[in-house]
Amino acid sequence: MLDELQTIADATRLEIPVAQRLPIAIIGAGAIVDVAHLPAYARAGLQVAGIFDLDGARAAEVAARHGIPRVYASLDEVLADTAVSVVDVAVVPEAQPEIVRRLLQAGRHVLAQKPLAPTLTGAQELAAQAARCERRLVVNQQMRYGEGMAAARAMARAGWIGELTAVDFHVDIATDWSQWGWIVNSPDLDLRFHSIHYLDSIRALLGTPDRVFCAAGRRTGQLAAGETRTMTTLLYDDGARVALHVNHENLAGDPQARFRIDGSRGAIRGTIGLLYDYPHGRPDTVEVFSQTLPTDGWLPYPVTTRWIPDAFAGPMAALLRAIATGERAPTDAEDNLGTLALLEALYASIATGAAQSPAT
Repeated sequence: MLDELQTIADATRLEIPVAQRLPIAIIGAGAIVDVAHLPAYARAGLQVAGIFDLDGARAAEVAARHGIPRVYASLDEVLADTAVSVVDVAVVPEAQPEIVRRLLQAGRHVLAQKPLAPTLTGAQELAAQAARCERRLVVNQQMRYGEGMAAARAMARAGWIGELTAVDFHVDIATDWSQWGWIVNSPDLDLRFHSIHYLDSIRALLGTPDRVFCAAGRRTGQLAAGETRTMTTLLYDDGARVALHVNHENLAGDPQARFRIDGSRGAIRGTIGLLYDYPHGRPDTVEVFSQTLPTDGWLPYPVTTRWIPDAFAGPMAALLRAIATGERAPTDAEDNLGTLALLEALYASIATGAAQSPAT
């Protein structure tokens, strides 16, 4: 059994070969860069050459804390720094597309945040531009790379639980939206900025669904303008079914964040540790019951890393590998169009009360 678990552990590794470690510039010095991007890159042995933020004092503070040698005074300075060919863009969604366009035009490879663009059409334009410029554009859908989710996916792909039949995510938490002022006033919330992680991870496992349905709601008196409760169903023509129940307005202090993947020969279950004490969190848990191996009941997999910060090395590692080898990154812009098409179909379902088919 140790040999089988070692195979799964190998599939979750986020190591970056020294030869692929290009210098990185970062645009944006917000909290997620401070607590996730930069610690993850440091652990991976990556060099961050410089950072820029509209708030220069904030950029200088973050640079000093993480030993970044240069604080750029403007985006133009970033574009003029020919020693850096890779740029991590971590800004508010509305500002991202124009910055990404300018970077691609200047010959840079880019890691963008999710969502890649406010609309599917906008994201398609960015993906097309990256192709024209022959530059790599990858989206930071880092949940796919988290050890717990990657281990569960590797077990499923190895056939440990047979043919996949159903996936369930149940997230019941209290989220303080006040720490993200730009999210508080957004008309879209859970699906676009939170559940997009689950939807992308499900696509990595099962592909894009054929039909989808979503109902959304709010708690009376809540701070955020957008939906904070969603119930989502994804249907696949091969018979697979997915259910997502997400609630950010749990006032009772009993958070839950769990997932389950069922198959014809077993099941995988686990928890999403980050959501029990955000942003500190704890490692995910993963257990597998398999009639194929077989296991003696539920077998725990020893998850040792965390979504924040460790998984944030994954998309950057994939980008650097794509630059070095020419292979596609799992969460490149072209793939991410499928996640955004799924988002648009779900919002259309909320608006119409009817099932929708994601654009292909």
